[in-house]
Amino acid sequence: MAERLQKVLARLGLGSRREIETWIRAGRITVNGTPASLGVSIDARDQVHIDGRPVAQSAGTADTPRTLVYHKPAGELTTRRDEAGRPTVFDRLPRLRLGRWISIGRLDFNTSGLLLLTTDGELAHRLMHPSWEIEREYAVRVLGKVDDAVIGRLLAGVELADGQAAFSSILEAGGQGANHWYHVIVREGRNREVRRLWESQGIQVSRLIRVRYGPVPLPAGLRAGRTRELEGSELAALYAAVRLPAPRPAAPRSSAARKPAARKAPARGAGKAGSGRRTAGSGATAERRTGRGSNRAQGEPAATPRAPSGRGRARKGAPRRAR
Repeated sequence: MAERLQKVLARLGLGSRREIETWIRAGRITVNGTPASLGVSIDARDQVHIDGRPVAQSAGTADTPRTLVYHKPAGELTTRRDEAGRPTVFDRLPRLRLGRWISIGRLDFNTSGLLLLTTDGELAHRLMHPSWEIEREYAVRVLGKVDDAVIGRLLAGVELADGQAAFSSILEAGGQGANHWYHVIVREGRNREVRRLWESQGIQVSRLIRVRYGPVPLPAGLRAGRTRELEGSELAALYAAVRLPAPRPAAPRSSAARKPAARKAPARGAGKAGSGRRTAGSGATAERRTGRGSNRAQGEPAATPRAPSGRGRARKGAPRRAR
């Protein structure tokens, strides 16, 4: 059965549909020796090449699609490579045998928090596409006076350089002095949309943390720079949000295939036979350093700010927040 080229390649985990469409426009993909065009359909008999390298259409189905939650710290780019050598989120991800990690949306250099990554290109495409209106929730600390008129305009919609935008919900979440925390929700992923909305009202954003994407919250115990794989009901809820069937769990690897490590012979002179004593030192195993506490960015709070239960003031007209 023939399917759209970008849909097939996305399912193989080679990229999101949008990313693959840019490759087609750039002439990087050929089908049966001819440069591919947008809208072309292929089946299993067609020969597809990306940058001259053949693509095996069945190769990506050998592994069950995987999806990760990554707690991105400020100071990392959501890109695969940076010419200036700055760190990227992909530097910390586990290596894959097949396919590659696709980021579901982006977080800018100074924004921290929840970033979803997957090997399922179709899932990434749907979660990012504005037609699905997937909620993105942010904890934002602003500097400046925010009155009811400002909140009203941000909920009603303001004109930005790329069109009208608005928050679908704004919830006060505490703060002291000139700094106040809010939880805001947007339903599309425009570049720096949250910051630009506040800036349109003369309000400066001093901290921005994404705390939820669709049904997936930022896990409370996940430290910055760490990942956690989505499984079970969490993964099923994410797929259900865009009406896709959840992948079947991967079969557990057999422990019988793992060879036991060979035991090293004791060093000569390590101890006298029959003495019943062992000498410590060279045979001791060093504890691996985990660097606890070292990956918290400067100024990072000990816990992600959450709206206090029963004390936040939700604005009228905002849809009820999903639990």
